Amino acid sequence: MAVDSMRRRARRGVATTVALLTLALVVTACDSDAGRETLPGPDPVPAPQAKVELTLGVWGKDAEVAGYEKVVEAFNETSGESTVTVESWSDRDALDDALRAGEASPDVFLASRRDLTFLRSEGYSTPVDELLDERSVEFGDGYSRDALEAFSADTRLQCMPFGVSPMVIYRNTALVDLERMGERGLDVPSPDSSRFTFDEFRAAAEFATKPRKRSKGVYIEPSLRGLAPFVYSGGGEVFDDESAPTSLNLSSDESRDALERTLELLRRSNLTLSEEQLAKATPLEWFERGRLGMMAGYRDLVPELRAVAGLDFDVLPMPTLDSPATIGDLTGLCLNPATESITESADLLVHMISDEVVGELTRTGYLVPANQQVALAEDFTQPALQPRRADLFTSSVRSMRVPPLLDAWTQLQALVDDPIAKLVTTPGVLDLETATELIDLLSRTVLSPEELEESDSPDSPDSTGAPEQQG
Repeated sequence: MAVDSMRRRARRGVATTVALLTLALVVTACDSDAGRETLPGPDPVPAPQAKVELTLGVWGKDAEVAGYEKVVEAFNETSGESTVTVESWSDRDALDDALRAGEASPDVFLASRRDLTFLRSEGYSTPVDELLDERSVEFGDGYSRDALEAFSADTRLQCMPFGVSPMVIYRNTALVDLERMGERGLDVPSPDSSRFTFDEFRAAAEFATKPRKRSKGVYIEPSLRGLAPFVYSGGGEVFDDESAPTSLNLSSDESRDALERTLELLRRSNLTLSEEQLAKATPLEWFERGRLGMMAGYRDLVPELRAVAGLDFDVLPMPTLDSPATIGDLTGLCLNPATESITESADLLVHMISDEVVGELTRTGYLVPANQQVALAEDFTQPALQPRRADLFTSSVRSMRVPPLLDAWTQLQALVDDPIAKLVTTPGVLDLETATELIDLLSRTVLSPEELEESDSPDSPDSTGAPEQQG
């Protein structure tokens, strides 16, 4: 019993000793931890962020689209935040149709200035001026005031001007040989002149018309856009108001006088392509065959004409009746507010308007850049290539008339182009006063249908159905 009691006391002593030692170790450890900071672990590795997928909407020929794809490829190689894909259409009308049908919604896209009203009203564009300012893009001095104003509305820059191609006259230099004409005492512009008078235009058309060679002197498209430069140059106005038109203005005295002087030449069937010839080939094809002396056109014709073996060509300004005037194709780069990322889309826009990218695209030959620094450089003038007077594209911008913003351009042209064509093509005596009054009246059905309905109302005092005045 005594032994068992001693064993129990011994076990209790050992247990107590172990407990005390354990407590001491714990207290010591706590005191040690309190004296030093816990070392942080390694930072967690963030999960890789997916790049934003963007689309650039453009139109043009294969070589032109290839230029866009090349500069976008360079952008993708350096961008860590987005990947851009080029979506292309054959021409401006095709892209516009896709937008209107809801079949396309590119993040950044080319747009014609004449579509700006539609783009804004349907929410396809958002102002870009503040986004460019945030990225320190200075564009005030590098772009013409007219180009910036053309893409502005409500005191905001709606799209960034990109291309500004004025209508000019292309001439086959073998048929319209200015040196030979001068030797014969005919009216010709000087080699470095930026002016082409209507008398010189007439002389060139007559000189290039050679029945034995079956060549014709000139072709001007008999349409609203085709005749507009002549109306403006002769002191007339195409619209009754340049900001909010309600009608065409071709029947005004000034516009009709300009048309009369122009049509005196264009109605001479021996000088221009016949209906039979136009049924066989386009004016461009006749020009490429060496059978047409002059035609009106834009810069995008240059690459195709350069590719025609044996064709020598140059350009002249649009003919001047009283003062220089032309029209043009203005394009801008717009930003879609529905884009997945406004920030990344704005960065893409800045890339696309940089001097390097614009220069790269300009070298394809299709573009007259709105960027004036590039327009004055050899990227555009390309002195080793035709046309020799490439400077006339840029100098003609100064005399370019910008039409009002309309969302009804297509409807207006579809309605009035046929009666306008008849001003040129209908043989016999032309009643220009009646014809232009009819054209202006037709235009009101598109530009001011409400006013036209009111004037036709039986209750209208101007209506033929108005009640007679009582004596």
